[in-house]
Amino acid sequence: MAVTQLIAPPGSAAAAVGFDSPLAMLAECHRRVERQCATLARLAPHLAAHGSDTAAREAALGVLRYFDTAAQNHHADEEQDLFPALIESMAGSDAVCLRQIIDRLLADHRALDQRWAALRRTLEAVADGQVAPLDGADVAAFSALYARHIALEEGELLPMAARLLGDDELTRIGDAMRARRGLPTGGAASS
Repeated sequence: MAVTQLIAPPGSAAAAVGFDSPLAMLAECHRRVERQCATLARLAPHLAAHGSDTAAREAALGVLRYFDTAAQNHHADEEQDLFPALIESMAGSDAVCLRQIIDRLLADHRALDQRWAALRRTLEAVADGQVAPLDGADVAAFSALYARHIALEEGELLPMAARLLGDDELTRIGDAMRARRGLPTGGAASS
């Protein structure tokens, strides 16, 4: 199997979203998470059939890079900037609902971190060219948890953020996202 077939499905080019639209940037990061989860799903049977060949090693390295950097930044964007801004802006009945959503998302982040740690060990071995089976059930559980997490964020949290947060707060969040990635204020880059 060619490396590009294992790593990225056809038509998966990232949208050009910048930090000047932090909520859209967070949603675009979800698309990247989904693509990486799809790569993991293709990698498990590929490893069983072909071992840690070049395509598998490159796919494993790509997934490792993504979940070790961009996904961690994404969680920090939410935990350090978006969630506190939303809590600060709460009013009326949104307060209880928002706290429940944030508590669930924070719990998801911890569970995702645990599941990632287990997958990471296997992917490191694959990236190093070692023969290491990737458990399809572990990949499926990780991907399902991310899918549920993304559905909650996009279905409830991001719309609430769009309604509750003003332009100044969104600009501050976008600037914090840039800074977390070592980018100058006002530039656009991917999550």
